[in-house]
Formats: sequence, C-alpha cells, structure tokens
Amino acid sequence: FIALLFFLFQITAKAAVIFVTLQYNVTIPATEEQSSETISLYHYGIKDLATIFFYMLVAIIIHAIIQEYVLDKINRKMHFSKTKHSKFNESGQLSAFYLFSCVWGTSILVSENYISDPTSLWRDYPHTLIPFQMKFFYILQLAYWFHAFPELYFQKTKKEDIFRQIVYIGLYLFHIAGAYLLNLTHLGLVLLVLHYFVEFLFHISRLFYFSDERYQKGFSLWAVLFVLGRLLTLILSVLTFGFGLARAEDQQLNFSTGNFNILAVRISVLASICMAQAFMMWKFINFQLRRWREHSSSQPQSVKKKFVTPKGKTSRKER
Repeated sequence: FIALLFFLFQITAKAAVIFVTLQYNVTIPATEEQSSETISLYHYGIKDLATIFFYMLVAIIIHAIIQEYVLDKINRKMHFSKTKHSKFNESGQLSAFYLFSCVWGTSILVSENYISDPTSLWRDYPHTLIPFQMKFFYILQLAYWFHAFPELYFQKTKKEDIFRQIVYIGLYLFHIAGAYLLNLTHLGLVLLVLHYFVEFLFHISRLFYFSDERYQKGFSLWAVLFVLGRLLTLILSVLTFGFGLARAEDQQLNFSTGNFNILAVRISVLASICMAQAFMMWKFINFQLRRWREHSSSQPQSVKKKFVTPKGKTSRKER
C-alpha cells in the first residue's frame, strides 16, 4: 500500500520503481534465425537489495494472512498442544511456500527446456543474462528466507529453537545467494525444485499426522524420496562441476563477464553442496532413529495391555 502511494507522486515514483520492479534489464534485438520479437533478459546488481527488501515485507504480510485466516482457524478446531501448535504452524507455512515454489520452478524448467537438455546446466556458462521469470524466482526466494528472521520474533520462537532456525535459514540463504551471485542459476533452480518437492512431502505428511496420528504412509514415502533426492543432487552437482564446467574452454576468473569457472571455486561450491547433503542426511538418520525408538517404546505398553485380565478372573498362567 505504501509503495502504491509512492507511485502517485512524481518525485517518489522513481524510487518506488527500484523497490517494486526488477532492475538491470537488457534488451536483445531480434534476429532472423531466432525470433521476430525482441527479448528482455536480466542480470543482477546492487539495486536488487531494494527489491528483495520490498518483497520481504510482502512475504511478512502473506505469512500473517495465512496464519490468521487459515492456520489459526484449524488450530482452534483441533485443540493442539503448544508443541504441536508451533510445529503445525511451521509445516503449514512451509508446505504452502514449497508447493508454490515447486510449481513455479517446474514451469520455468519446462519453458526453458532445462529438463529435456541436462547439458544446459553448464553449457554457455556464465549465465549472466537470465529471463524475467528466473530472476523474479530468485528474488522471491531470497526475500522469503530473509523474512524468516523477523518471523522468529513474531512467532515467539522458543529460545532453545532459535539457533536451529537460524542455521536452517542461513543454509538456504547461503546456497540460493551463492547460485545467484556465481551465475549458477540453472543448476540452482533444478536443485531447489528437487529439494522443495521432497520437503513439501515431509511437511504435508506432518500436517496429516497431526490430524490423525495413525497416518504414517506419507513419512515412509518421504524417507525414500529424501535419500533419492540427496543422491540425485550429488550426481547433478558432480556432473556440472566435475564434467561440464571442468571441460569448458574459458576457465579464467573474470568479474566483468561474471565467469567464476576456476578450480578453486568449483571445488568450494561442490564441497559446500556435499557438506549440506551430509548434514541433512545426519539430521534424517537422527529423525528416523528417534521415530524408531518412539515406536519400539510404545509396543511393550500395548503388549502389556493385552495380558491384563478382569478382576475376579485368573490368567492361564495362574491357573
């Protein structure tokens, strides 16, 4: 609403444009071989911080709307405990975001033919010029994860959970910003869609579990896809950095052209991805062990109940 007010005045309209619209567009004239229309592509710059800040505020507003008009109403009907209440809110917000990002990211992959041609992940690197949808996707991703920091205060997160949440948010920002700034947007988009799809299954399964604790099938499917997702992420990363970019002709660091295809950068990025996958696998194994302990501890209690006999009657052993 404030941004719309700025557009009403000529003095502030120019400043408002920086916050609302994408900057650094480059118009490529049409050629006889390609198309009859001009193409507008975008690169990144310092003004993107203003756009990210604006859409971070938008994300906070949307977060509050979903919380008040959807999640809070369900919480009142279900009468969750405080622990389940916070986890339900977390899964509700993240499942909506992951679903939206998956659908949008998949549409970009299909329209840009990244799925049908895997070599596009590294071919013609550096990918300094990207289409509107691609840049807007990355801007909103960064805006969403930056908005998660003030949400820690708004949602009254417990002190013991703050550090875990900060690490969780920081990992997303580090890898998304890294892909954006190092011009690895093609690979970053594929890995994000893959990761978000697996995470969406987990959070939607947890929502069903809170409504009915007997529901466990979703977690079983998620466990299989989680492992497959980690393997596919490593395979695509190794192919891109160890095969595709390693064989590129231009392997010189050049900030003006946005070329970061040197051995040190490739090793650093690949090591960062591998460490992130190892960290997630470690968390996954701990989660599965905790579920196994809870399941095994509940079984003896149910077995004991079967052997309890009514008063006045003796069991077979007593007979």
